[in-house]
Amino acid sequence: MITSNFKAIQNNQDSILAKLANLRVMMAKNDLDCYFIPAVDEHFNLSVPAAKQRRAWISGFTGSAGDLLVGQDSAWLFVDSRYYEQAELQVDTGIIQISKLGLEENLSLIETLEKLAESAPKSTKIRFGFDPFTVSTEQYQKWVKKFASAGIELVSIRENLADKVRQTVETLPAIDESPIFSLPASLTGETAAQKLARVREAMAKANIDVLPISNLNQIAWLFNLRGSDIPNIPIFISYAIVTTDAAFLFTNPERVSLEIKQEISADITLLPYTAYPSTLVSCVSLPKKVRVLLDSKHSTAGTYQLILDQQKAENKITIVFDQNPIEGMKARKNPVEIEQMKSANFKASRAKTLTLMWLTEQVENGNVLTEFDVKETVEGFYQQETDFQSLSFRTIAGAGSNSSIVHYGTPSPEITLKPGELLLLDSGSQYLAGTTDDTRTMIVGEPTALQIEHYTTVLIAHINCAAQQFPKGTTGSQLDAIARAVLWQQQLDYGHGTGHGVGVFLAVHEGPNGISKSVQYPLESGMVTSIEPGYYEPGWGGIRLENLYIVREMPSKNGSVWYGFEPLTYIPFERKLINGDRLSKTQLQWLNNYHASVVEKLSPVLDAATIAWLKKACAVLGQIVR
Repeated sequence: MITSNFKAIQNNQDSILAKLANLRVMMAKNDLDCYFIPAVDEHFNLSVPAAKQRRAWISGFTGSAGDLLVGQDSAWLFVDSRYYEQAELQVDTGIIQISKLGLEENLSLIETLEKLAESAPKSTKIRFGFDPFTVSTEQYQKWVKKFASAGIELVSIRENLADKVRQTVETLPAIDESPIFSLPASLTGETAAQKLARVREAMAKANIDVLPISNLNQIAWLFNLRGSDIPNIPIFISYAIVTTDAAFLFTNPERVSLEIKQEISADITLLPYTAYPSTLVSCVSLPKKVRVLLDSKHSTAGTYQLILDQQKAENKITIVFDQNPIEGMKARKNPVEIEQMKSANFKASRAKTLTLMWLTEQVENGNVLTEFDVKETVEGFYQQETDFQSLSFRTIAGAGSNSSIVHYGTPSPEITLKPGELLLLDSGSQYLAGTTDDTRTMIVGEPTALQIEHYTTVLIAHINCAAQQFPKGTTGSQLDAIARAVLWQQQLDYGHGTGHGVGVFLAVHEGPNGISKSVQYPLESGMVTSIEPGYYEPGWGGIRLENLYIVREMPSKNGSVWYGFEPLTYIPFERKLINGDRLSKTQLQWLNNYHASVVEKLSPVLDAATIAWLKKACAVLGQIVR
């Protein structure tokens, strides 16, 4: 067994070395000193199709974030705190250096490039290559400004070198062959024509003539179309352009049925994916002056460069940098979308609750369970619900020390749940018109005092944020601080945001709203957000408690607008891990009211035995449970 593992490790090292060597040959042909391989694809997806998993294929690191820089002699992987442990487990540090962003003496991508430039011979510039269609306009503009006097030359190469290396040893998997399907207005609340009219109204208000769209969630939402090109997200590889009098959708036309083509033909021109660059050039190359809106976060440097080239040639093009209006429209759910999200999350809540009951019974009966058993069970319950489409992300079922790996997405059939250890279960599902995401942390057997202490702290952080009322204009960063305050009092913290926006049968992470240190976008009525504080200690374990909430307008005492959170998720918290003496009267009231709602919501769809278990799990805190 040891010999077999050694051979597997050796083979993996040899494979990565060979890939890097082949990439460096291509870099030399382009006279490059460094080449950038980001985690994302041409549409900035966190989850990317197999054909676009360039960084994972080259390096072996599978985290959803983290960029790779390859030099002629060295390579660097840049990861944030969510992936410190995962990177250490997956990356051979003898081949690729891990830079843990945020820790002292760990350099960022820019700092690494600047250090390379400093060590280069005088009057020699470091040639830094990248695929402009995998870099945001915002990032590209920062590079241009930062490297102007740093001895670094930006080299835009539109043929992706990582793809070229991979194509020498295998055929890239197809990415745009699965069928596209449409959603009726009865599920979306608006037709595509109505949404286009709203977008053009926003364009007219800002005096915009052309709106290029690269974000796949924006495209799917705008046209009421869905697909399955991206794992766990019902979207499809495409571009779009909206003008004052036309709309173009660029994808593989062969996977669009005749029925859908007829349905959209009055409002949308369907063209091949490869026609996007030439059509964009045509749209901005008019005899009159043209104003083009670019969302620098969601538009690629490739799109920006195409427009810049025409701007130089025509001198009639004005680029307006602002948020794409679709992003805010998509985030503010209409009444129909809210009902669909309620329905989907109710199904997911029942599935997760049934999983927790199953887990409790298995442990009490002395049965040996693995992380994989838990994963399979919750996914099985999801699939039993009507209109199940897929998971919304890879299930995280981390036992013991694995619970501290924030995005631990490989539950093992060999790792068992042991008495006294924590189990973190973060999972979600896609139903026909709704997306779900929730996390619970459980204890196997009896908890220690420290486990109770940390769990209760995280629960208080969750309650403080979920119970908070806030005035119109409050940003995610302000609410983030409210959640973290109780942890900070104990000099504890967590490396991820407190919450993220969630799409309606779209991505489980969506903007522009979120609850984190960096999000300055105000929360508004109809937005859906997670609240998920946590605590993670390598070797000890991790705790995360996550619900989804709708932002709702609250009754006002003085005529001003105030908001609060309405739960979408109804799943019991782990009662054995709660120290009720630490909860204030208000916090205790919130928890007991929430648990009462869990029983009230779920009881009508559960059998008598499950209801009895649920009532015990949700018993009023402070009462003796028999």
